[in-house]
Amino acid sequence: MPLTKQRRRLPTPEVSYRLAEEAAATLPIHEIGDTGLDSETAYELITSELLLDGQARLNLATFVTTYMPAVAARLMAETADKNMIDKDEYPLTAEIEARCVSIISEMWNSPEHEQATGTSTTGSSEAAMLGGMALKWRWRERMRAAGKPTDRPNMVMGANVQVCWEKFCRYWEVEPRLVPMEGERFHLEAPEAVAHCDENTIGVVAILGSTFDGSYEPVKEIAAALDKLEEDTGCYVPIHVDAASGGFVAPVLQPDLEWDFRLDRVQSINASGHKYGLVYPGVGWAIWRNEEALPRDLVFDVNYLGGHMPTFALNFSRPGSEVVAQYYMFTTLGREGYHRVMQGAQNVATHISSAIADMGPYRLISEGRDLPVFAFALKPEVENYSVFDVSDRLRQRGWLVPAYSFPENRQDLSVLRVVVRAGMTMEMADFLLDHLAEQTKFLESLDSPMPSQDEEKRTAFAH
Repeated sequence: MPLTKQRRRLPTPEVSYRLAEEAAATLPIHEIGDTGLDSETAYELITSELLLDGQARLNLATFVTTYMPAVAARLMAETADKNMIDKDEYPLTAEIEARCVSIISEMWNSPEHEQATGTSTTGSSEAAMLGGMALKWRWRERMRAAGKPTDRPNMVMGANVQVCWEKFCRYWEVEPRLVPMEGERFHLEAPEAVAHCDENTIGVVAILGSTFDGSYEPVKEIAAALDKLEEDTGCYVPIHVDAASGGFVAPVLQPDLEWDFRLDRVQSINASGHKYGLVYPGVGWAIWRNEEALPRDLVFDVNYLGGHMPTFALNFSRPGSEVVAQYYMFTTLGREGYHRVMQGAQNVATHISSAIADMGPYRLISEGRDLPVFAFALKPEVENYSVFDVSDRLRQRGWLVPAYSFPENRQDLSVLRVVVRAGMTMEMADFLLDHLAEQTKFLESLDSPMPSQDEEKRTAFAH
């Protein structure tokens, strides 16, 4: 739908004294004006409009970081002018990126005898696509070496994957083999993964932290099943772990959980620095267990501003501030600090989920014991209202708690999901519980069902 060009009056004096002088003027909002406003007036105008956005700290829908220490925000502002791709002009920023890759690969138990390699990205979506490209290129090399056709690649993953994987398959012409949910199984497990594999499978994507309910997929069991598949059939299928959310949680909260490079079949991992890496958007990380896992054909040597540099990314110029901020968080928190933050978030998550389970009309789908994330549904006997009504009522109090239906085979199940991030305190949690109890009491008092709304609009939540 094309934008309609509009003109409007500027806000009146209560916004700022300077704006009062402009009150009689008009300002185009879908085209550039003939003359500009002074910087303070423009600032006041834009910040006034942004007041209508939701409050980020009360947004329990997003996994993305909404709180950082003030000094970190200052550091990001001071380094926003550094171009991350220009490693010749900003060698220390490039060095900080390399340090982060080393730190993260160590967190993910990269074996000492293997040299992990990796890169920063704009987020996990880009990192996931890089991981998928490497899997396809390596599969194609194996098939060509065996004299077999390379025109029908497929990728196996659960129906709970983030949409970036479906994008990857469409953009790079890979058949997505999405394993549907069944009964109370809400993510990919080993038997279903192996059953969907064949010699054209470029890899299995295992999710460390499902966006639907916060649960971890059993990476070790999937790897063992694929080992058995190779032993029985000679069919080699590697694993990419999408640890967008869990990559910075599991190493400190569940250090004995084997999901990472301790498993030989795990060839690459992605994570979002701007989720539980505790950095404002957007930064992600893609790490391969060794150089062999990243086909050399995908790495470009770029002559840029007088310097030669290898690059493997979908994006080019971008600010170095997010990478600097990631290193700042590693430096200021350390492993103990990350554990403290993640444990605090998990304590808040399980506190909320436990209270909701005791509230009456709700049942838990997950408790927040993997990621500090949980989902809950209404009990079958509740008929006068839906989870979408609960979400709408909470929004009236400022809380953004998404309601959505599960994918294929469990579309009958609709849930609410709470993501607890750094910056949410027990006090805030208790306010949420008070408001949920208040709105639930209202909905429970209804004598007849709430009026139905457009179901498509009510379920249009993007993970």
